[in-house]
Amino acid sequence: MNAVPKREWKRDDYTISTDDVLLDIPIIHDFIANQSYWGQGRKIETVRRALDNSLNFGLYESGQQIGFARVVTDFATFAWVADVFILEEHRGQGLAKWLMETILAHPQLQQFRRWVLATKDAHELYRRFGFHELKRPDRWMERPDPNMQEAPDYWQDAPDN
Repeated sequence: MNAVPKREWKRDDYTISTDDVLLDIPIIHDFIANQSYWGQGRKIETVRRALDNSLNFGLYESGQQIGFARVVTDFATFAWVADVFILEEHRGQGLAKWLMETILAHPQLQQFRRWVLATKDAHELYRRFGFHELKRPDRWMERPDPNMQEAPDYWQDAPDN
């Protein structure tokens, strides 16, 4: 496993940190499992396993977790940005933009052949950072687990709740 040095960025009363010790797992789990469209019903054990195998970016205001994102990567060629959120009461302050700027500037996440992510509603945010629709979607494939009933298939058009 790669040992990535912990990093921290500050802006006013806000901090972004890659120190996993600071992560408020109950807040992360609650958002993903109960408030997100992509991870409804996700079990806390699944969240913990995902955190253990990702480079995590916690966003804090005065020490309280208010946002999060993780990067799944080989640290050489590829990165997948996942589980990005800002708690509702903290939105509209440019924090998601700052979080993405920080992720993309991280020294261990440079010179990749490709970054990917999936979103249902934040296309304009990610376009600011050079993300766009797949140029060759015919080359991408997926293998969903037919036994996995944990969350709705957010890759498909699902009714808004």
